[in-house]
Amino acid sequence: MSQQKEIMYTIPARFRKMENMHIAFWLMKDISWCMIWRELGIAMIVPTLSVAIWIAWKNRHIKSELAHNLAIVFWITANAYWMISEFFEFDTLTVWKEFTGKHMALIPFTTGAIILLYYYLFQRPKEIEEKHAVTM
Repeated sequence: MSQQKEIMYTIPARFRKMENMHIAFWLMKDISWCMIWRELGIAMIVPTLSVAIWIAWKNRHIKSELAHNLAIVFWITANAYWMISEFFEFDTLTVWKEFTGKHMALIPFTTGAIILLYYYLFQRPKEIEEKHAVTM
C-alpha cells in the first residue's frame, strides 16, 4: 500500500501575526458597534477591511483561500455598512418596497455567498478531479 503524502498549507509567521491582528481589529469594530462608540467603530473599518483585502491579495494564488478571503472582505463590508446605517439612523428608512437601509447590506453579504457558492459548485470539484487525475 502506498501512502499519499498530504499537501501542507503553511502560513508564514508574519502573515499569521497580521491575521491575528485582523481579528483584534474586527472585534474592536464590533465592540464599538455594540457600545455605540461611533468614532471608534467607524475608524476600525479602515484597518479591518484593509487587512482583509491584504490577506485576500496575498493568498490569491490559492483559489480556495482567495474565495474564502474575498467572502470575508464582503462580509466585513456588509457588516461595516450595517453598523454605519445604525449609527446614522438610516437603517430603518425605506429604500424600496420592504427593503430598508439596513437591507442594503444584503448586496455585499450576497456577493460573498455567491463567491463561495461558485467555488464549491465549480472550482472545488475541478480541483478534486485534477488532484484525482494526478494520483492515478
